[in-house]
Amino acid sequence: MTDFTPNEMMTIAAARELSNDDVCFVGIGAPSAACNVARLTHAPEITLIYESGTVGTKPDVLPLSIGDGELCDTALFTVSVPEMFRYWLQGGRITTGFLGGAQIDKFANLNTTVVGPYGRPKVRLPGGGGAPEIASNCGRIFITMALTKRGFVETLPFVTSMGHGEGGNHRERLGLKTKGPTRVITDLCILEPDPETKELTVVSIHPGVSREQIIANCGWPIRSAENVIETPAPTETELAVLRDINARTRKAHEGTGSGKEAA
Repeated sequence: MTDFTPNEMMTIAAARELSNDDVCFVGIGAPSAACNVARLTHAPEITLIYESGTVGTKPDVLPLSIGDGELCDTALFTVSVPEMFRYWLQGGRITTGFLGGAQIDKFANLNTTVVGPYGRPKVRLPGGGGAPEIASNCGRIFITMALTKRGFVETLPFVTSMGHGEGGNHRERLGLKTKGPTRVITDLCILEPDPETKELTVVSIHPGVSREQIIANCGWPIRSAENVIETPAPTETELAVLRDINARTRKAHEGTGSGKEAA
């Protein structure tokens, strides 16, 4: 078996969730890496849309932000931000949203606003941007985050983006017609909401990871589905594509103050 890192496993597992038929609203960072690995492997016809209004985007390197010129340069076309949100997103034309976050709770609600009390936070985060609208209006949501106790918490100090709210049929009671988060892909395992309670449960464990590791890294008593499988390890092709786009990205961004991998 080819050696791989937990982040590489997370990114590739997330990429596998996408298909040629998807019209995907892409977040920056790990979601962008996963979406472009999918595009460069098994889903070449996928339509990638970024918040800045780029449609049919095919970046050669991963963007630093939604304002990265690489996105406009490689898009099929670009629309205004109001058109992106009103016509494309709120019009129900986007099948899949791919998000990350600083914190998540057991019902897949996301926090990207503050850590600690809102009035006197320990950390003030970048905020929601377009994520609240993406979480509400895309047909389904995938979330990718490393599984840590700091990130996976029992109670969020602030709900930035609606997942399944208080659980059960909370989205439906609020009038939301979309599915919300259907999968959370981490560096240790894959989670899905329980069909009834909507609490996140373990459905797949990555190679070499134990249940004890997952429990130790989660901020609530995490449950497992009745039938838990092992996530297939990354193939040589998947790893080669991910490592190649990361290498191109690092080279392109040398001297920008970034120097960080996107996966």
